[in-house]
This record gives sequence, C-alpha cells and structure tokens, in this order.
Amino acid sequence: MIYKVLYQENGIEPAIRENTKALYIEADSVRSVRSQLRDNTSYLVEYIEALDDAHLAYEKEHADFTLTEFDH
Repeated sequence: MIYKVLYQENGIEPAIRENTKALYIEADSVRSVRSQLRDNTSYLVEYIEALDDAHLAYEKEHADFTLTEFDH
C-alpha cells in the first residue's frame, strides 16, 4: 500500500502550515511507515494517509509524486 505523509522537516520547532511537505512511501501498515520515518528522519509527522487507487492516480497526476525509499 502507498501512504502519503504530511510532515515538517524540523521536528523541534512548532508546526507551521506553510512549511508542511508531503512524501509518499510504500509500506504494509501505518505502524511500518512511522517506524521507517522514526529510524531514518527527524521529521515531525502531521498526518499519514493510506491512498486508495483513485487518490493515488490523482496524486500521480497532480503532485510531485516520487516514492521515498530508505536504506534498511
């Protein structure tokens, strides 16, 4: 499943809407997404959303869609 993650790069400062970024990651569960992000970044995660087929197609067409992969 592909998940869309909304996050702030600086996990120390308070979240500012204008600084929110998105990334896309493939994982088995939200728990797995959180684990990968915790182990590989210092991001402040705002929201994680599982993308259904229609939403994924929309994101691929209208967003800067690139799957993020971390070295394990």
